[in-house]
Parts: sequence; C-alpha cells; structure tokens
Amino acid sequence: MTTAQPRSPMEKLLALEMVRVTEAAAIAAARYMGRGDRHEADRAATEAMRRTMDDMDIAATIVIGEGERDEAPMLYIGERLGRMEGEDGATLMEVDIAVDPLEGTNLVATGSGNAITVLAATERGGLLNAPDTYFDKLAVGPLAAGKVDIRLSPTENLHRIAAALGRGVNDLTVIILDRPRHADLIREVREAGARISLISDGDVIAGISTAISGTGVHALMGIGAAPEGVLTAAALRCLGGEIQARFRFRNESDRERARRMCGIGDEDYVFKTEELARGEHLVFAATGVTDGEVLQGVRFFGGGARTHSLVMTYRSKTIRFVDTVHMFDRNRPPSVRL
Repeated sequence: MTTAQPRSPMEKLLALEMVRVTEAAAIAAARYMGRGDRHEADRAATEAMRRTMDDMDIAATIVIGEGERDEAPMLYIGERLGRMEGEDGATLMEVDIAVDPLEGTNLVATGSGNAITVLAATERGGLLNAPDTYFDKLAVGPLAAGKVDIRLSPTENLHRIAAALGRGVNDLTVIILDRPRHADLIREVREAGARISLISDGDVIAGISTAISGTGVHALMGIGAAPEGVLTAAALRCLGGEIQARFRFRNESDRERARRMCGIGDEDYVFKTEELARGEHLVFAATGVTDGEVLQGVRFFGGGARTHSLVMTYRSKTIRFVDTVHMFDRNRPPSVRL
C-alpha cells in the first residue's frame, strides 16, 4: 500500500490563491484584445496582478518580474506584495514569485492566439533569480526527459527524442521562435527531417506543450528570454518534463548582471530543470487570454466573464484545468452556458 505525499499548507494556499492572480490579469488584459496597444494590455494585467496579490495573506517577493525588455509597467525584481503581516502582527508565509503578467503582449494587441498570464510561486530561494537576458533552450516532455543534451547538435537530440518516443524523426514537431537568429537552427531541423511550428511570441506555453499529450509538440528549441525559461522550468518540473538552458548574453553588462544575480556568467554552463525551479512547494498557474492549443481565452458575457486556467503543484503531484465563471453583476443572471 502506498501513501500519498502530504500536501503542505503552503502549497495548498498557493494552489488556491495563485490562479486568482492569473485570472484577474487575464480578464484585465483581454479587454484590450485586438486593439493594437500591447503596452496598455500589459499595464492592465500588471495592475490586476498587483492588486490581487496585495489582498492575500502572504509576504511575497518578486524574484523574476517583467517590463524591462518591453518598456512596460513593472512588477519589478525585489518588489514586495501581499498583506505582509497577519492579524495581531502575525508573520505570514514568505513566498518567492516569478511572473509574466502578460506573455504575448503582441498576441493580445493583434488578437492572435496563445497569449497567457502566468506565474510560479514557491518558498524563499526556490526559483533562480535570472536576469533579463537570453537563454538557449531545449525543452522536452516526460518520455524524452533525461535523454537529451543541449550541448549536442539539434540533429542528435532529435534522434534521441525520436528513440525515446518510439517514432521516426519525421514524426516529430519542434517549436521555434520565428527570429532571424534561428535561421541555422531551422535549416538543420528541417534537414534532419522534423517538422517545425514557428511562433511569433510566447515560448512558455510552447515549452509546456511539449509535456501535454495531444498538442502534437515534441520539443522546444532555440534562444528566448531567460526569465521565461524559469517559468517554463516550474511547469515542466510539475509535469515531469525537462528544460536545459545556457545563457546567451547580449553584452558584458548582461554577463555582469548574471554574475551578480545568480552567481553564473558562463555561457557554457548548462542549467537543468531542478536548478531553475528547485522549490519543494512549487506551484505554477497560467490563464488563457486568447485562445490557444492548451488554454482557451477569456470569454465575456453580459454581467461577467469565463476563464480557463492551468494550475499545477509539484509536491502533491496535481494538475488541474480550471474553468471559472466570474460574476461581475450578481443581480444579472449569467448569459453563459454552464
């Protein structure tokens, strides 16, 4: 007889509360879908996240924020959120947060799919404090986890993934960000025989897709933002997948910031999933803003909205898809099919 892993009070609280944060941000951002203003969409999501977290009985610290790259409103690194003190001055739970209030600002602005609001939360020190620079990334699902090595060529890794999945390379689909820097990578993957899904933005949900059956995605390859790599690691650790990453600095200033923030300024050093998201009480939450392969977007109706979210916990090994109806006007019956 096996005994279920005990669920900690921290993980229980975070699993219940963090999805409220991503839902609030998604609803706020979705009002700007297709309006051509990515900065306003990001601002709305950021403010909604901040308001919701400030109403929680936690003492949270942002260890990965957003905004520097897009010149958008920040949930800045080091920002403190939550009520900070309980009743009678009681000490509240200390939580580290990695957040992207709106992954896919351009996707919302243009009304394109796969925009999400996303965060990861854990005990203090449980997430790598990654600087706002770039990672070279390789992400795979559970069956290929432990079988790949980012230091090898894409061709070799494709053959390893195919062997782990019991299929041919020509049956694999790889997601790659559509950027000029990936021209050689795209050429090699195609020459190896694999299929490619090029995306304009949003490699967190792309990385998660590698570990969810039915998406038809088998690997994520290429260079993308380092903070999003930590968020992807949090999700893949819960799902049993794997991400490997190496820094790709734009300049010496990036290198020095990496040394200062996480103690590593070496582009040859390979981060593994457990280094990026090492927390024991790890929670990942994401809510769809626009429709995608994994999450549906926000749907407004008279008097409210409906959201679709993914919430995962590492220690208690739970993965939940949450379908929520939000009633803005309690006196108005919901004009939505439940």
